[in-house]
Parts: sequence; structure tokens; C-alpha cells
Amino acid sequence: MNIEDYREFCLALGDVEEKLPFAGIKGGESVLVFYVHEHMFACLDCDEYTSVSLKCQPERIEELKLQYDGIIGTASHMNPKYWIGINPDCGHDDLLRELTRNSYEIVKSKYKAKK
Repeated sequence: MNIEDYREFCLALGDVEEKLPFAGIKGGESVLVFYVHEHMFACLDCDEYTSVSLKCQPERIEELKLQYDGIIGTASHMNPKYWIGINPDCGHDDLLRELTRNSYEIVKSKYKAKK
């Protein structure tokens, strides 16, 4: 899935904001982050669109890595207990959409639980 299609998909999930929160940090200028209710659920590097970092249930992570070896791995600069990295150019667009929606729902439900 190309970066523009992915961006449109994320924004269409509802109540989503996009920001470049690391613009002032060397190497972080092109890191685009998607938020739901002010909490991060997806991030990617616009210049090197080779991985999308997503929240995931800890109990699913190892299974997903095994099932999609070479496609799903550890997310850069994120806690590996809660985050995965997926190659957006893997040809598994439905998987990318499903895991992004899952990440969005994890964060959205966590936010609602804190109200």
C-alpha cells in the first residue's frame, strides 16, 4: 500500500489527527504519527516508508511475527512488548489495514476506559 493510500485509510478511521511530533529532533523530521484522542496508534517515516509501527496485543505479537516472517517484526524505537513493525510494501494490504484498525481500537478503547 502506498503512503498516500495508507494516510487516507488512517484519517478515515475517525477522530484521527496526524502530526510530525519529532520535527525538532535530528532524524525525526519526517516521522509522521497518527493519533486517536491524543494517543499514538501508528507511525512511519515519510522519507523511508519501509515500516509502519502499530500497537498490538502482547499475546498476539509472537504469533504474528512467526506467521508473517519478514513482513512483521519489531517496531523501531518502540516498546517491543506492545508494538510491531510491518512492511507496508509487502503486498498484504488487507493485513496492514486489519492491524492498523486493531491498533486504533486498542488506543481508542484505552482512552475511553480512562474517562
